[in-house]
Amino acid sequence: MAAASPDHNPGSAAPTLVVGPSWVGDMVMAQSLFKTLAAARPRSPIDVLAPGWSLPVLARMAEVRHGIEMPAGHGQFALAARWRLGRELRRAGYARAIVLPRSLKSALVPRFAGIAERTGYRGELRYGLLNDIRELDKSLLAQTVQRYTALGLPRDAPLPPAIRQPELRVDVQARRAARQRLGLDDPRPVIGLMPGAEYGPAKQWPLDYYAELAAQLLRDGRQLWIFGGGKDREAGERIASAAAAATSGGTAVHNLAGQTSLAEAIDLIAACAAVVSNDSGLMHVAAAVGRPLVAIYGSSTPDYTPPLSDRAEILYLAIDCSPCFARVCPLGHKRCLKDIAVADVQRALTRLGAL
Repeated sequence: MAAASPDHNPGSAAPTLVVGPSWVGDMVMAQSLFKTLAAARPRSPIDVLAPGWSLPVLARMAEVRHGIEMPAGHGQFALAARWRLGRELRRAGYARAIVLPRSLKSALVPRFAGIAERTGYRGELRYGLLNDIRELDKSLLAQTVQRYTALGLPRDAPLPPAIRQPELRVDVQARRAARQRLGLDDPRPVIGLMPGAEYGPAKQWPLDYYAELAAQLLRDGRQLWIFGGGKDREAGERIASAAAAATSGGTAVHNLAGQTSLAEAIDLIAACAAVVSNDSGLMHVAAAVGRPLVAIYGSSTPDYTPPLSDRAEILYLAIDCSPCFARVCPLGHKRCLKDIAVADVQRALTRLGAL
């Protein structure tokens, strides 16, 4: 249910409801849409219907009034739950809904809520659910962020749209508490490592390469914070153990994977001198808190989901079989990642001023 009451404030313009995406990185990129909406209608509040995990991210976006938890897990239809939520949201007085996912189920709540204008791209049999159906021209809207932002503009607006970069707020007091809880009192400059990729191993730079990079960074006087979810804990341990063994620098490597909340991760990433990451949700978080970033791409492409930052160095080889967008390398060699050398990442960090 709602993270906060969605009741409409009579002193403001009618609010907008956005049905948000399901992935961390996509939600961060969606802030570009929220910024566009807020600039066009500054008195119109924006509420976002989204998975529960994303509410801490939405809470860090100045443009979002409320995050409203989707009453269904990923992939669940949950018709009755969506109907109940839609009926509850009728009292919020939304004038418009923008539906970012292209599935049928994602368009149900705005229809059940009786929202007059319901915008989205043509998708799964959504006639009657949406009444402002847009055609997706992938030649004009190559990037995910462009597709999101365009839905907030009039139908006849020139494309591709201008993109406002995401900016997540940082809670310095909460970060101080997180550092104390996790024992992160080392004053040396921090390099953040993000070796995971929820989508699959075809997006993951080899762990041995991360370990080699980590060892070199320890020799250069840096400390390392490894970020990720619980699934990345083992990978973080492999990197930390190998790097510490190579340098006797174990106390300067902190495997935080699975040890922080998403809100804490946002705050701690913002304290890093630089970040090295696969194409992942946390990569987009690092970009949105303004950290110098080395972004490594394998089966995906920065032409589709680039880090939205002026402080990013992108490493992407664009070999003949990429981008394949596969979860696992279909050819079994992962050359798109293995041919990106540790020295390439070190040079990118140097260009960013982190070494």
